[in-house]
Amino acid sequence: MESIEAVMDLGRMREDIASLEERAAAPDLWDDVENAQRVTSKLSYLQGQLRRVEELRSRIDDVEVLFELAGSENDEDARGEAEAELQSLRKSVDELEVRTLLSGEYDPREAVVSVRAEAGGVDAADFAEQLMRMYLRWSERRGYSTEVYDTSYAEEAGIKSATFAVKAPYAYGTLSVEQGTHRMVRISPFDNQGRRQTSFAGVEVLPVVEQVDHIDIPENELRIDVFRSSGPGGQSVNTTDSAVRMTHIPTGIVVSCQNEKSQIQNRAAAMRVMQSRLLAHRRQEEQAKMDALKGDGGNSWGSQMRSYVLHPYQMVKDLRTEHEVGNPQSVLDGDIDGFLEAGIRWRKQQEQQDES
Repeated sequence: MESIEAVMDLGRMREDIASLEERAAAPDLWDDVENAQRVTSKLSYLQGQLRRVEELRSRIDDVEVLFELAGSENDEDARGEAEAELQSLRKSVDELEVRTLLSGEYDPREAVVSVRAEAGGVDAADFAEQLMRMYLRWSERRGYSTEVYDTSYAEEAGIKSATFAVKAPYAYGTLSVEQGTHRMVRISPFDNQGRRQTSFAGVEVLPVVEQVDHIDIPENELRIDVFRSSGPGGQSVNTTDSAVRMTHIPTGIVVSCQNEKSQIQNRAAAMRVMQSRLLAHRRQEEQAKMDALKGDGGNSWGSQMRSYVLHPYQMVKDLRTEHEVGNPQSVLDGDIDGFLEAGIRWRKQQEQQDES
């Protein structure tokens, strides 16, 4: 616990909270809605983290007193109560320790998540939609704000792809371990003969670009097309050319956004995603140069990383960390904290091995 408190630097955290509270109290705060949301979101996050640490510290002090009382009075019931509280504390401290492992340059950022159907036809499109729902439900459970930028629906069921933002501090650091190929095995609900089907979906997680990143995109490097929104109805759908497709000509990166009614809003959202993708592209190029110098073959983010098996048995297993759960439905309903924690610890171990 002392190690966690030192890494989190509680004194600095309290100073940051005081500064953010001052900014949040400014009468003109909501003149800039995007900045106001960023300030209030960071303030809420830091207050929650500080409260969590202080409550844990208080519980540790209390459990010490419980053990002393149980020992002095030779009270087995009190000792049992203290042991149970100690086990609960160990679990809570382990969970908090995971937060201290998010020390990467971009880990504190909000996240842009893209999910796409891969091999497996209609089953893959349905699986991709389930993964999108899983991440949105996880965000909802934690009180994180989300915004869907673009959804491309498949013809029969599910989605071809979707891009959305998770607007919370450390969302990128936390969710980045989800990047890679996810695999589902089940009896296909779309197969008349009830055969088992294996399908795949890809997940990409990017950090939201901030002003300090200096991602300048010359206008002559962008091609912007407008088109009519598609998908489930709504009064504005299919009536105006409000959807935006943005292509970065030098890299071939394409981003589309059709969630907003206004073409201007869609263009701004598409630009945010484009900047995040270009930032990731720049980082990949830099990493490739480093890997070439080290003689390393590159990273394995695109490889298969998790299996969701619904038939002939029920299990979700992470192929990197060996973490597994016997209840796929709870995982698909957003209960993924165990996988995230295991993934963050695994990534830290990989980094330490690379450094040594």
